[in-house]
Amino acid sequence: MRRKNETRRKGFTLVELLVVIVILSMLAGIVAPKFFGQIVQAKVKATKPKMAIVESAIEAFLINTGVYPDTLDELLVDPGLPGWAGPYLQQKQLYDPWDRPFDYIPGGRTDGGPLLISYGDDGIQGGDGVNADIYNED
Repeated sequence: MRRKNETRRKGFTLVELLVVIVILSMLAGIVAPKFFGQIVQAKVKATKPKMAIVESAIEAFLINTGVYPDTLDELLVDPGLPGWAGPYLQQKQLYDPWDRPFDYIPGGRTDGGPLLISYGDDGIQGGDGVNADIYNED
């Protein structure tokens, strides 16, 4: 028998905790895919501005040396050309939002300018949607 001044412990039962866990798991299953889809879309949208920064550095290299760099590494390390005034970028700026280096083709654009390529979310040439290749020429 219980005494009058004895109080009952307050807390959650195991069943109540399990119900809360199940509800939270269901919500996470619905919300998480939409949230991660937004992250990938944000990376796709951030690629062009990152390419523009690299393009600006390439143009500065061209103005200073009179030629396009053979590789993007020449934006960081003096290739021994007269007029080089770099480094023009930081190493991390040579990577796309998926932390893969941009592909670079000097004179690869239709107008003769440098072509930068990011292979999208999957990192493989070709693809559609978020996996589509992204060029600085578009």
